[in-house]
Amino acid sequence: MRKSGKKYVEASKLVDKSKSYELEEAVKLAKETSTTKFDSSVELAIKLNIDTKKADQQLRGSLVLPNGNGKTKRILVLAKGPQAEAAKSAGADYVGDTDMIDKIANENWFDFDVIIATPDMMPALGKIGKVLGPKGLMPNPKTGTVTPTPDKTVEDVKKGMIEYRADSYGNIHCSVGKVSFDDSALIENITYVVNTIVKAKPSTVKGKYIQNISVATTMGPGIHVDQNSIDM
Repeated sequence: MRKSGKKYVEASKLVDKSKSYELEEAVKLAKETSTTKFDSSVELAIKLNIDTKKADQQLRGSLVLPNGNGKTKRILVLAKGPQAEAAKSAGADYVGDTDMIDKIANENWFDFDVIIATPDMMPALGKIGKVLGPKGLMPNPKTGTVTPTPDKTVEDVKKGMIEYRADSYGNIHCSVGKVSFDDSALIENITYVVNTIVKAKPSTVKGKYIQNISVATTMGPGIHVDQNSIDM
């Protein structure tokens, strides 16, 4: 059993585990219980009443946070011709086509955080799918990373686009900002994510859709959020 650190134990004492906090209060408490010396990420966790064994309840997508999440992502775009030039102009860190795919395959090169690809590049990229898949790097139309307009997606990523995906237990985890963010920016980001998930509710879900919402900082304790305090 993992032993919790002294800072975590002290921070946990400030959190009433039996209570669901108003969103504004939860954000303040999350920042107060941050235990790291660096600018911690603020993480949002949403527990959904979905059956991910059913194809129509496998929730996955992307969204652009109103205030970004404070992270800078290195972007690789796989495209040709005008689409490649547009991606370069939009600020992609790396742009290429089969040469970049070969570089990944032959040199084990992963100096990037996200791949954006045009549809025509997918057959070639699929050949290294077994390498990219486990790392969560395989582009997907559902997340907007397979697109005929890669320049637009590059701009979205730079603005704060994040991907979300429910795990096998129906949990969604995503970073919604940094401890250094203003409370109002974090509240706006959290509200936007929750509303996006609500709008993506599968029509076949019965009963209460969102079962639990919590926030925490990197290595900080989880804080339950009262759903009624979120503007939905």
